[in-house]
Amino acid sequence: QVQLVESGGGLVQAGGSLRLSCTASGRTFSNSAMGWFRQAPGKEREFVAVYRWNGRGTYYADPVKGRFTISRDNAKNTGYLQMNSLKPEDTAVYYCAAVADRTYRSGSYYHSDGVYDYWGQGTQVTVSS
Repeated sequence: QVQLVESGGGLVQAGGSLRLSCTASGRTFSNSAMGWFRQAPGKEREFVAVYRWNGRGTYYADPVKGRFTISRDNAKNTGYLQMNSLKPEDTAVYYCAAVADRTYRSGSYYHSDGVYDYWGQGTQVTVSS
């Protein structure tokens, strides 16, 4: 089992930055793809970014490309989402998730929240205008 705990959310003005962290316990991040998703009030949960294992690539949703950066420190079992130039439409609860990374899977496979086995509890990000 893997337990994921997010932190770093908060209230920020438009144009500001936040860095979210996701720390895993119970088992390492080894061989796992780590994804970030978000859910705004009244909307479905949506893909934000994913960092695949062992150099298989990083992928971003179009609305966050160029503003958000996903990274991970496997030695610390921690993933990060650096969010810059935040907009009010980025307001949501942000979740990290993990699933075993398979070489034969395409990057787009990990854009679906349904494939992930482990989820954090979420952290609120609110961007004021």
